[in-house]
Amino acid sequence: MTRNDHLEWAKKRALAYLPGNSVEAMTSMGSDLTKHPELAKHAGLRIMPIFYGAQHDPEAVRRWIEGFN
Repeated sequence: MTRNDHLEWAKKRALAYLPGNSVEAMTSMGSDLTKHPELAKHAGLRIMPIFYGAQHDPEAVRRWIEGFN
């Protein structure tokens, strides 16, 4: 799977958890990205702990997921 295909797959899986489960959406995104060698060290993963503070804001989590490129 190409990098872009994997990224879109990861986003789709993560977004399926919203709006009901923001923590699971973030966890899914982080886990799926680490499964591809070109995405495993994506800079967005480094700020993931910050977003656990936004876990009660599904729209902030949605923006974080959709913002990956």
